[in-house]
Amino acid sequence: MDQKNASTTTTCARCGTTRPGLPVTWTCSVENGRRVHFCDDCARKHLRSIESRLDSAWW
Repeated sequence: MDQKNASTTTTCARCGTTRPGLPVTWTCSVENGRRVHFCDDCARKHLRSIESRLDSAWW
């Protein structure tokens, strides 16, 4: 694992769940030029909206 990833914490942009590093199973999106991450549960719940490329503000 990269040293940079080992010292960072990733936060879900939807529910606020945090995990150390960058979880492999989380979904990443770029909204308004900013990279946001979504945990497994939020990604599953909003899969159709994510695939439709809707901004998270709409779901």
